[in-house]
Amino acid sequence: MNYNNYKSICIKYKTDYKENQALSQYTSFKIGGSCPLLIKPNSVDCLCELMAEFAKNNDSYRIMGKGSNLLISDKGINCPVILISSSMGKVDFQDDEIICQSGMPLISLCSEAAKMELSGLEFAYGIPGSTGGAVYMNAGAYGGEMKDIIKSCTYADEQGRLHHLEKDQMELSYRHSFFSGKPYVITDVTLKLQKGDKKAITEKMQEFMNKRKEKQPLEYPSAGSTFKRPEGDFAGRLIEKAGMKGFTAGGAQVSEKHCGFVVNKSNADFNDVVSVIEAVKLKVKETSGVDLECEVIIWE
Repeated sequence: MNYNNYKSICIKYKTDYKENQALSQYTSFKIGGSCPLLIKPNSVDCLCELMAEFAKNNDSYRIMGKGSNLLISDKGINCPVILISSSMGKVDFQDDEIICQSGMPLISLCSEAAKMELSGLEFAYGIPGSTGGAVYMNAGAYGGEMKDIIKSCTYADEQGRLHHLEKDQMELSYRHSFFSGKPYVITDVTLKLQKGDKKAITEKMQEFMNKRKEKQPLEYPSAGSTFKRPEGDFAGRLIEKAGMKGFTAGGAQVSEKHCGFVVNKSNADFNDVVSVIEAVKLKVKETSGVDLECEVIIWE
């Protein structure tokens, strides 16, 4: 397929694009084949013009953030990928509010908030996704969620038209938002925090980071928690109870450190990870009667 019209838009905005790009380097799993065209928009205008052009031509494409909750087939993706990266990561502070673009890495945003003595984002320190991705899935940890601090957001629809949503319109619940399953792209996010003590904020962030390092298998590539938390229980507990701790298929393994994680222990491929996920779901269903739901997004 000829993608010259999309390349022309990239050239117009002086934005980065690459052809036949391996996607494994853009995911925390370090797994995935290539796509014919990878575009990193450097502005909301560039993104919207690209989306409008895709819609006009009825061409398929995919949207990707930091790839921290994504498993991509080794066969790759047969359409362009728009990567919302730190090229769209501008941030602005207005008293106790943060207005930032969706490509801002969440861990960087936490650090910036701490410098400005703003509290409320500490729970997110160490979550490896982008700010937009965190809102998309209402990311959370250690008793906090994005829904606790978000005020509003702006998003582009599939035609590249911008829309504004207030918090009460965003349908935020456990690992879900208005955007779940929709072809929309969050462009900007406004967060409402509280003034706090810089030292106390930093210490709390470090405390949460230490907990992550202690309890999570951060030494191996993964997509974080592989399964959603079943109501009234924990996926890791059910997986361990099912005797699946350390279960291995090829280079993929149920982490021996935290059973809720499937890790790329030794050059795992897509099929290895899928095999482990399916085996875990089957065994947990047999032993506990619970249907685990995969939290990781899978591209095939």
